[in-house]
Amino acid sequence: MATYVLLHGASSDSWYWHRVIPLLRAAGHDVVTPDLPVSDPACGIPEYTESAVATIGEHIADDLIVVAQSLGGFTGALLATRIPVKLLVYVAAMAPKAGETPGEWWTASGYSPAKQESDERLGIGADPDGRLTFFHDVPEEITAEAFRRGPVPQTDAPFSSPPMPELPDVPTRFLLCREDRMFPADFQRRMAKERLGITADEMDGGHLPALAHPEELVRQLERFRIEAGL
Repeated sequence: MATYVLLHGASSDSWYWHRVIPLLRAAGHDVVTPDLPVSDPACGIPEYTESAVATIGEHIADDLIVVAQSLGGFTGALLATRIPVKLLVYVAAMAPKAGETPGEWWTASGYSPAKQESDERLGIGADPDGRLTFFHDVPEEITAEAFRRGPVPQTDAPFSSPPMPELPDVPTRFLLCREDRMFPADFQRRMAKERLGITADEMDGGHLPALAHPEELVRQLERFRIEAGL
């Protein structure tokens, strides 16, 4: 049995993982899903990390796996320097780089040209509510529930966080989604190579695989766990 720590991204909370949690528990694992303080203007990545550490508490175990989605990639990397993590998995994530702030990531990574090229290729224009970018492959009933809940207010504080320290020296995987419209697949392949020094693993789907394809996401996570010897 492993303990999975699931970190959500921006404008979100632990509900993002609600379709994944029962699948991991059915496989015999413990699951911890921190609600990061994304709405607090005083909280950036260091505070998100402290919140995650506090939520994990007594759940720290020998086989601890941190799974970080989207903006959660920064928190996941910092968290893995604070607690004994056996495996760090970035999922459709912002791959961090030592010495770079989250706010610098957008320009330093070359994100904007990659996103513009992808949008033009897909014919995506204005997308005021994010349905085209984020929910194009999410089941309608899950999309409806997400819109009933509404986004969690997100401050800009994480992007003013201090530069990232040296990345943790732990086994790391990067799982991209081939139809991701927020972080295009080619862009993510390059980020995994340039920033993490690894070849990305891939699955079908868009930016929100825990909502759209929970069974496939769990299959990939369990494969990573087994291949890491956990």
